[in-house]
Amino acid sequence: MDLVDLIAEKRFIGQEFLTWLWWKSEERGGSVELPGQGDITVVFEKHMLLEYGEGESSQKCICSGLQSELKEARTGLVMGKKVEQARIQLAQNDYEWNFTMAAAVMEFRNVKLPKTGPAQEGGDNPEEQEGMILERIFLFEELVRLVQALFRLFLEVRVSKSWQDELVRIRAWVHSRGQMTVTNEQDS
Repeated sequence: MDLVDLIAEKRFIGQEFLTWLWWKSEERGGSVELPGQGDITVVFEKHMLLEYGEGESSQKCICSGLQSELKEARTGLVMGKKVEQARIQLAQNDYEWNFTMAAAVMEFRNVKLPKTGPAQEGGDNPEEQEGMILERIFLFEELVRLVQALFRLFLEVRVSKSWQDELVRIRAWVHSRGQMTVTNEQDS
């Protein structure tokens, strides 16, 4: 089995992770508890890519809306579509990251790092430039560390006996949100 086949076969893990993370973020109003690290804020923003089907018959649907709604995406989940890509805001302490996560290979795209102190004018000082670069590297590594911690939390639940109970709660969330969306659209 080559790498492409392996990625295609295992892509469901990333899709399940993004769906689980979306549910987890809404379970406590945007706050997700990381054991030993406290709460972090996870918000799914206004852009999501859903996928339906496999191989040549697969279809993709881009959904956008206000971060608290994403009505099309919620309805898509009810219809069996899977989250393939999502725009996420992650915050911990004074840091806030915005990025797009691609599910198939858990790839970070369009990363916006937290704001840092302003650069000095005429920043020709090599030590200052090096410090700014190291700070950006640290912030990116922090983002990767947090996402890995969230993924580890997901995997611990995913391989445990409690996964079936978690799956029941996720399905209830999907259907309650999807039905609410369909009902609201019919009332309009």
